[in-house]
Amino acid sequence: MSFLDILYLALRNLRQAKLRAVLTTMGVIVGVAVIVTMVSFGLGLQQNMLARFKALDLFNEMSVFGKSLSTLASGLDRGRQDADSGGDRRGPRLRPDKAPTRILDDAAIAEIAKIPGVAYVEPSIGFPVFVRANGHVQTQYVGGATVPNASSRFKDFVGGQMISSPDADEAVVNERFTREFGFARPEDAVGKTIEFLTPLDEQKGQARESKNEEVPSGFFGLPLDDQESAEAKAGNLAAHSFRIAGVLNTELKEGAGQGGMRGLFPGAGIYVPLKTARQWIIDHRGPMSQVALALARESGALSSSGLEGYDSAVVRVTNPVVLTEVRKRLTELGFGSFSIVDQLDQIRTVFLIIDSVLGLLGGISLLVASFGIANTMIMSILERTREIGIMKAIGAEDREIKLIFFVEAAVLGLTGGVIGTLFAWGIDGIANRAAYRFILKPQGASFIDFFSIPPYLWLGAILFALVVSIVAALYPATRAARIDPVKALRHD
Repeated sequence: MSFLDILYLALRNLRQAKLRAVLTTMGVIVGVAVIVTMVSFGLGLQQNMLARFKALDLFNEMSVFGKSLSTLASGLDRGRQDADSGGDRRGPRLRPDKAPTRILDDAAIAEIAKIPGVAYVEPSIGFPVFVRANGHVQTQYVGGATVPNASSRFKDFVGGQMISSPDADEAVVNERFTREFGFARPEDAVGKTIEFLTPLDEQKGQARESKNEEVPSGFFGLPLDDQESAEAKAGNLAAHSFRIAGVLNTELKEGAGQGGMRGLFPGAGIYVPLKTARQWIIDHRGPMSQVALALARESGALSSSGLEGYDSAVVRVTNPVVLTEVRKRLTELGFGSFSIVDQLDQIRTVFLIIDSVLGLLGGISLLVASFGIANTMIMSILERTREIGIMKAIGAEDREIKLIFFVEAAVLGLTGGVIGTLFAWGIDGIANRAAYRFILKPQGASFIDFFSIPPYLWLGAILFALVVSIVAALYPATRAARIDPVKALRHD
């Protein structure tokens, strides 16, 4: 018999038992739909996470770490120490790949900037402070920013613009700041004044200490003799004023990165010039920082008039491809580093486990469906024993008898696989729209596709269903081929 004859017989046999064939195919459809839906959900989560990292500009940046003041004072490994008072971090702690052996000072920053593939280096400075603005007083986290600044964090402004010069008494704030301080619109904050508050006695004491240490004896670049006129006094408080130059749109509101802040640069409600932030930390050391500085000088880790370097900095590369080479060079220079790429292998491993578990659950459904196929084939043998006997009596070979049953099972598996894949597409589409309608939209978020069905997934699911169906028909086909034609002809 030709293959077309075998295919015709297989289709005819399936048509003669339509209900049984439909019910058997339904088992395959459910199994394939479960596999594709579950695995596509895992792949969708992975795709959305990688897309979020890319949208938040995390693949082009890394953090570099030097020996901090606490390390210089105690000699402890960075991984064991707590953050000193000048580096109150927000969010998860970024761990370097190795303990740094050098201080990350201005000379080191300039050296890193010369590494091939480095676009720019941005020192990270931050501190908490009481801020007065628009009749409100709240604590805010303040960050230092180089001016001009090439970071993606400072590209999008709701109103105003970036700080005009490195020495300007200007600041940029984010949208959250404007809400917390009662501005009706973010743009209304542009041009307004904000004040950093500090105890008056502490300011004078720190100014004297700075003078004794031969640190530039000024408060934000102003001569000490003129400080009284620069201070806005309120009882025992002194204030330094800044004009709001612009309001940052720091969080992405659309697309994969919505709700996140661009880049690895530490988040803050207010950004002032880096020089100003650096001077503030020097002039307003906490007790712990003062003790650490004294111990570092006492041990010889710092010179008697020397100052600690930056705790960390953000390095942006021209292309993610050169990231590995830049990190290798940083290690050679004695600095530690952190990149989101470090986490990708772990993330991929986690998602591989998730996808495997989800696929296994769907595979169990398809395994159950394979028992239905085997049962259908066995019932078909019992009903067609006489027909098989006649076919063998007129010359049909065992191979051809087997092939008829394999083709029947393949038709069931292929049909179930295709329909199951289409079913999964429909389920994914409905689930996406339901999630947007009832979860994302009420929160003001844009549409997100939670599922990903790449070609290899649906093609693989159909092929898997086909193979499982053929394997399920292996025993029934072998049993049919072994039928004795003499006994089959006498079968009722």
